[in-house]
Amino acid sequence: MPPEREVLEVDVLFVGAGPASLAGSIHLAKKIKAHNESAESTGAKKIEEPFIGIIEKGAEVGAHSLSGAVLDPKPLRDLIPDHKEKGCPIEAEVSKDELYFLTNKGKIKAPVTPPPLKNHGYYVVSLGDLTKWLAEQAEAEGVEVFPTFPGTEVLEENGKVIGIRTQDKGIDKEGNHKPNYQPGADFTAPVTVFAEGTRGSLAKQLFTKHPELMKDRNPMVYGLGVKEVWKIPPGRIKPGEVIHTMNYPLNTDTYGGGWIYGMKDDHISIGLVVGLDYKDPFLDPHAKFQEWKEHPLLHGLIDGGEMVSYGAKTMPLGGYFSVPQLSMDGAILCGDTASMLNPMRLKGIHTAMQSGIYAADAIFEAMLSGDYSRASLEKYDALVEQSWITSELKSSRNFHQGFENGLWSGLINTSLSFLNGGAGLKNRMAAKAGHERMETIQEYYGAQKAPPAAKQFDGKLTFDKLTDLFKSGTEHLEDQPAHLKILEPDICSNRCTIEYGNPCERFCPANVYIWEQDANDGKGKVRIDFANCVHCKTCDIMDPYQIINWTTPEGGGGPQYEKL
Repeated sequence: MPPEREVLEVDVLFVGAGPASLAGSIHLAKKIKAHNESAESTGAKKIEEPFIGIIEKGAEVGAHSLSGAVLDPKPLRDLIPDHKEKGCPIEAEVSKDELYFLTNKGKIKAPVTPPPLKNHGYYVVSLGDLTKWLAEQAEAEGVEVFPTFPGTEVLEENGKVIGIRTQDKGIDKEGNHKPNYQPGADFTAPVTVFAEGTRGSLAKQLFTKHPELMKDRNPMVYGLGVKEVWKIPPGRIKPGEVIHTMNYPLNTDTYGGGWIYGMKDDHISIGLVVGLDYKDPFLDPHAKFQEWKEHPLLHGLIDGGEMVSYGAKTMPLGGYFSVPQLSMDGAILCGDTASMLNPMRLKGIHTAMQSGIYAADAIFEAMLSGDYSRASLEKYDALVEQSWITSELKSSRNFHQGFENGLWSGLINTSLSFLNGGAGLKNRMAAKAGHERMETIQEYYGAQKAPPAAKQFDGKLTFDKLTDLFKSGTEHLEDQPAHLKILEPDICSNRCTIEYGNPCERFCPANVYIWEQDANDGKGKVRIDFANCVHCKTCDIMDPYQIINWTTPEGGGGPQYEKL
């Protein structure tokens, strides 16, 4: 017999307590309040005080939030003009921008910083701290935030989204109910806003069930950002100094680059983005990040310091042509879930916040009319299409696609795009899903060339995955079903071993996938240490056979990021 589930009826449900949901909920609550106040004098129809809810899988808001991050503050200023007076956690305003092309031991400074990388006056922030603060502002407006509630299933009725089912609690790894078993709740709502971040597991269900959402779009493509925060000796970099790097340690066939952001109190944010459309089956983004830190530019900044925090997160890089249909009956897609990050600027917090604000505008009109159909909610699509979000994404619409043929063609395409409004070499360039670009060992290395030796780490400047993982605060109850599932184990143990050498061991930045050889029969299999998972979704994205499925674990599990 199915378990009896608690049903919580809300008026508007936001999924994921990130910048899109938080900005949207704040704007909606303020807009309803202002409308009701004016309705007293005008006689207009009031909106009864709504129940606006946000569900979040982390133990607290911000625990799973990670970004570089340099924030374009335009939507924040519009949403909360007095944000500084209210204590918005800004590390520093950007005062200096530099771009370096790195060689193995040297660097070449760009004579002019490209316009997309000019950040003067923007804010260096910790996204985790920013979302915690935004959650406080949302709660002050009457929004209810529910941490430790991971959404596990989209609820639909006759093709219309009617809410979300959350994960059951108290199930052991064999699937049996423990004494503390509690079935997940059903959150029902006339409209649900999906703002789960990159490769949202619920949005993935929607895209699978409703292929029209991605009709005539390029596939979504992604990058993985691997990041550490260091406390360094005083005077090496000022708060607000921003440095971006390109080339080393990646080869010219692999998309990516690094960042260095000066924070307050002698802290520094450093990270490397690797495009999850690389060819080399033995590429390890975490190892490449460690190698990047050995470059003299990084070594001179962090040597003698202390690494205080680690994390990894994927980001959408497809841009304009990968943005899906943004609404359907009973649902709206926002932020990174809808591929709204600007890949040329490597910024998505501002577009996520603005998309949440536009979602609130459309939902407000739907609340007045009582109509939550696609015909009503597509006002959101129109608001986005007519806004600076779309103008910005169009200006970089072929940016990432240009790098599919390597660094030099990408730079040529980018240079042309500055002259022709973002088109570059072609008005619309096609793209492949990233996992389709990975080559087999034979294709990439041939018969004569052996794969590279595993990188060695010194434990002072460079660290193995488990050492870094400890600094992420990651924890999961181990006596629960694994939330990472290999759907076809035989492919994993046989074909993948021969053709790709089990790349999951390398592309995972958290040491989740470990190859074990059986001493008796010589056969092997991949062991999944799901308790190490930092929820980056790289495995779900980059597995060449698409047989790894990331699902939500029991609520509250995962990283506990600090200053990331």
